[in-house]
Formats: sequence, C-alpha cells, structure tokens
Amino acid sequence: MTAVPEHKATGQDATAEAELEAHLRGICFKTGPPRLVGVELEWFILDLHDPASPVPPARLEAALAALRELPLRSALTVEPGGQLELSSRPSESLTHCVETTSADLALVRRLLAPLGLGIAGHGHNPWHPPRRLLTDRRYAAMERYFDRWGPAGRAMMCCTASVQVCLDAGCAEPGPLGLGRRWRLAHLLGAVLSAAFANSPLSEGSPTGYRSTRQAVWSVMDPGRTLAPPAGPDPSACWAGYVLDAPVMFVRDGDGPWPIPDDGLTFRDWLRGGLPRRPTREDLDYHITTLFPPVRPRGHLELRMIDAQPGEDGWIVPLAVTAAVFDDPEAAETVYRAVKPLAETAGTRPAPRNPLWRNAARHALADPELRTAAQVCFTAALEALPRLGASPAIRAAVAEFADRYVAHGRCPADDLLAHRGGKEHLS
Repeated sequence: MTAVPEHKATGQDATAEAELEAHLRGICFKTGPPRLVGVELEWFILDLHDPASPVPPARLEAALAALRELPLRSALTVEPGGQLELSSRPSESLTHCVETTSADLALVRRLLAPLGLGIAGHGHNPWHPPRRLLTDRRYAAMERYFDRWGPAGRAMMCCTASVQVCLDAGCAEPGPLGLGRRWRLAHLLGAVLSAAFANSPLSEGSPTGYRSTRQAVWSVMDPGRTLAPPAGPDPSACWAGYVLDAPVMFVRDGDGPWPIPDDGLTFRDWLRGGLPRRPTREDLDYHITTLFPPVRPRGHLELRMIDAQPGEDGWIVPLAVTAAVFDDPEAAETVYRAVKPLAETAGTRPAPRNPLWRNAARHALADPELRTAAQVCFTAALEALPRLGASPAIRAAVAEFADRYVAHGRCPADDLLAHRGGKEHLS
C-alpha cells in the first residue's frame, strides 16, 4: 500500500483539475449523426478433443504467437486468462462489419484447427477456475487490487468473455438519435440485452444460480469503477466527475511492481497532491482504461454487458439487434418507449447493482418484464434491419434467435443448463 501524505490544495491544483475535467468532457463523446459500428469479441481457446482440460500455457502461447502473424483486419489482443479478443475496425455499415469480422474469425479457426484447438463463446468459463497467464505489471497490480474485494476480480480477468458493441455517441441535438437519449437508452436496454443473450450459467462445471454468471461477477466488484456513472442531464459532465472520483487502481512507477494506493484514494485526490508525484494527462487517460462501467464512453459508446455467444456466428445477433435499435430512428423511438418503464424497477441504484440488472443476470428472459421488453426490441430490430441495409443472412439470424429464444422467454444459458453433462459446443 502507498500512504497518502497530507496536502493542502493550491490554485495550481484547481487549475490542473479544471483542465483535466475539460479534457475528459472533450474526449468522452464525439457527437454527430450515427454512422459507424464496431464489435469486440472475446473467446476462450480450448482443446477440441478435451475442452474441460485447460490448455497448457506453452501450447496456448505458441498458438497465440501464430495468430499474431495472421493478416487480420481486426486488432488481436489477449486477455489475462488467455482469452482471445478480436476488435473490428469501425465500419460504415452493419453488413460490412459482419463480413470483415467473420473473415478474420475464419482465418483464426483455420489456423487453430490443425493444432487441435478451437474457440468457444461463453460469458464465463464453464470448466476452469481463474488462471492468470499474462504476467505483465498491469495485470499483476490489477489482481492485487481486486483481491481486496474478494475472488470476483480474478474471475472477471481470467474467466469471462463478452460481445462488446461499439456505436457512435449520437447527435448533440435532442431526439431519438441524440446523445442524451442514447445514453439513457443504453443503461435501460443494457439489462434487456444482458438477459436476452445470457450465456454463462456454469462455473467449474456446476450451475451458479445465474443465467449470466459473468454479469453477476461484475455486480460484486469494486463499485467505484464498475457501476454506471450517476444520472444527470449532461452525460459529459457526469462521466468527467465519475472518472475523477473513481479510485486509483495503481501508479505506474519504477521498475518493480506498481504500487497500489490506500483504499479510497481517487484521481481527484491524486490531482490535489496525494501521491509522491503529480499525475499527468497520460496518467488520466490510462486511469480510464481501468474503469469498467456497463457502458463506457470512448468517443463512441462501448456496450459491455453482453455475454460471449455460442456457435460460429452467434455474436452477429447481439451486434445486429443493438445496432438496429440504436441507429434506426423509428426503432430507437419504439424501443425507448418500451424500456423507459424499466426505470421504475431499476430504482435509484446504478447498473449493474440495481434490481433490474440483477433480475437480468439471475432470471434472464424468464423475468416477464424483461421478456416483454425483449420481444419489442427484437420486433423493432427485425423491422429496422432492412432499412439499415442488413444482409438477408443477418436478418435470418436475428429472426431465428427471436423464434428460438425470445418468443419463449429463453436464452442461450437455458440450452447449457438443459445439456449440462453432455458435450459442449465449440465453434
């Protein structure tokens, strides 16, 4: 731990604080008509013949080294537990995003298959306990920090995977595609998306009592960096305050392990002189990378609440549905009206710790309120997708998912629970 020496704020401190707050407000939302879409996909790499056995680190690292040589259009990174992440480039159409990302995934699968490996979409590793493979100082410090809160941090780092949908922030002006509306929509619709695509009911081979164990994990971690920012009329101001008042996870100093400040030290405290050296704008930008709310502004909106999906193409459905109900004005208006009453269930607590999000994690679409909202969302998405130029294959995938799951109050987690003990599906 790093002790915090006493420090009296000065005019220089106030000026620096104001400048960095203005910086935050300037970079968090880039407004304009919605135009671009992107997706970030996380996968578990598993042995095709024995998925319940962990892949030895040396074998996994050799496969990752080979994957890094592929001519991918997506950015390829690795999560602390060895999860593979592909992050698409921003695309000007949903169909282009799906086509280019699918082509990259095909290259990945073709390389892995001769090695006896495959990729699987689960929101939470159904077989293995947390095992951190990345040893760099960031993740070592992150692990020590999260251990204060119990085992959930290690589970998040090493045992979870998601489909993250990235959309433009929206217009500065009010309306269905306005930033304020889209920000509010994301935090209500997020629970519906979490429920519809829940796909993580197991941990170490046993049911957890949740349809989305991944979301349950997020809900019990450090609230200062995993809860949604406070609501308010100006999302930029709310986000800037959230960032400055979030706890500092670690300080990047020296050649040894990065020091972790005492509990409760916020970035605002650091700005006012609480640590041995003054923070820089680079420190602030890095601090943002240690914040994990369900919707994270990065100029665009990064929706982080969707479990990784089963099958080769399961990820396409949450991407398509989310893009359709956000970027088509008619669908956005319909869905906003449908999810607005969910605010009463959510109450005053921020996501994902409020009753609405907890119901989504535990019951998914077995919850009548969430099921009704999901049905409206999927209907609106299916009507909007042709207007967005979505390919027939994308529209068919969304329709099939709606018929198989949403119409019956089910989600992919229900399949895993029904077939527990049988052979798990690998993509």
